[in-house]
Amino acid sequence: MTATPAEGEPGPFTPVRRFAHESEQRFARILDFYGVVWEYEPVEFALEWDDDGRPTAGFRPDFWLPQPGLFVEVTTLNQRLVTKKNGKVRRMGELYPDVRVTVLYQRDTLALLAKYGLAGDHLSRTDIARTA
Repeated sequence: MTATPAEGEPGPFTPVRRFAHESEQRFARILDFYGVVWEYEPVEFALEWDDDGRPTAGFRPDFWLPQPGLFVEVTTLNQRLVTKKNGKVRRMGELYPDVRVTVLYQRDTLALLAKYGLAGDHLSRTDIARTA
C-alpha cells in the first residue's frame, strides 16, 4: 500500500525544484495556490557578445508564465542585487522588445503571502513541487 502525500507535499511522480533563493520559492507557492502554470528558469537570453558573436553575459528570468506570456524576475531585499537585476531587465527590453518581463520585488511577494495566509513554517522547506 502506498501512502498518500500530505497536502502541498510533492507526490512520488511530482518533479521537485530547488530554487536559488527563498523569494523564488515563495512566489512559486503563490502561483501554485492560484493554479497558475509556470516554468522555472526555462531560457537564458544573451545580453552581450564577444567579437566572435559568442554570448558573454546573459539573463535567465526566474519564471515563465505561459498564460499570460510573461517572464517574472523575483528580487530579494539586497539593494545591490535589485539594481543589477533592474539593469538586466532594462537591457533585455532593449534587445528583445517583444518579450514581456517584469520584476517582482520581495516586499510584494511577502505582502501577497500575508494577505492570503500562505506564510508559515512550510516556507522553510528548500524545495517545492513544480506545477508545470
